[in-house]
Amino acid sequence: MELNSYFKSVLEQDNPSIVLCDLEHTIVYMNPAAKENYKKRGGADLIGKSLLACHNPKSVEEIQRVVAWFSESKEHNRIHTFFNEKQNKDVYMIALRDDSGNLIGYYEKHEFRTRDTSILYDFS
Repeated sequence: MELNSYFKSVLEQDNPSIVLCDLEHTIVYMNPAAKENYKKRGGADLIGKSLLACHNPKSVEEIQRVVAWFSESKEHNRIHTFFNEKQNKDVYMIALRDDSGNLIGYYEKHEFRTRDTSILYDFS
């Protein structure tokens, strides 16, 4: 069974922004939420461009440090990068690895802490 369609669907349906980058920091994928969230910075046009161009020098240094740490060990796969108090979310960088465990890229994961108050099973 080909799982790529399933994996892509998971990314496409997720509410938080998902931006995948290769090891050269090139944006290789943005889910619809990311395209909308980063619309003012170019949205879908950011695909194929450097993530580092969207960050200040201090952030670029931190991103490079994290990717170097990911490279040190197959066990280095997740690091907490900051808490956004305004949006009540923790943000992590996550290593992307191939089937052999080799580092192939990374992405930023947003975990919101605010309780979802929408109506359960609301089919309207």
